[in-house]
Amino acid sequence: MSKTFIVETSARHCHLTAEAVEILYGKGAELIVKKMLSQPGQFACANEKLTVVGPKGSLAMSVLGPVRPANQVELSFTDARTLGIVPPIRESGDTAGTPGLKLVGPCGEIEIADGAIVAKRHIHMTPADAEELGVSDKEIVSVKLGTVRPVIFEDVVVRVNPNFALAMHIDTDECNAAAAFGQVYGEIVK
Repeated sequence: MSKTFIVETSARHCHLTAEAVEILYGKGAELIVKKMLSQPGQFACANEKLTVVGPKGSLAMSVLGPVRPANQVELSFTDARTLGIVPPIRESGDTAGTPGLKLVGPCGEIEIADGAIVAKRHIHMTPADAEELGVSDKEIVSVKLGTVRPVIFEDVVVRVNPNFALAMHIDTDECNAAAAFGQVYGEIVK
């Protein structure tokens, strides 16, 4: 394996609980797979779209599956400005004390008390990947992208799990800043 890895852009999206899916899409509704994503078991939903409403505006958003134990809205800072909120940069799942929003689906709506974050840039990898790259779970690293606008992203968290596939995730603001379009690879710099 080379020392480089794919860098993927994660656009704004929602993760929903089973209860939220039924409220937003109707009794008995389940998330339907449109396309599998790079992380095993994760998928973009076929028909499940929703509108996220904040104090100043709203945005159409895709839903990713499978269902989760808590509702979460992942945004870029540009998206957050449109909605009128200032979410913190957090790892996925760390939503305590974050801004809440209204989620509106075709069959209903819910107010979530918290759940809006800007996802901390991160690299998913297996234990074998971590050993080869010389890093450990939760380690903070820097990653160089060799695009037409080369950049070194600092403060990238390493996430190690045997169920992951090697890939770095950045948001759309970070993608645009680095001109990270098409197939882009990164490497850890020490």
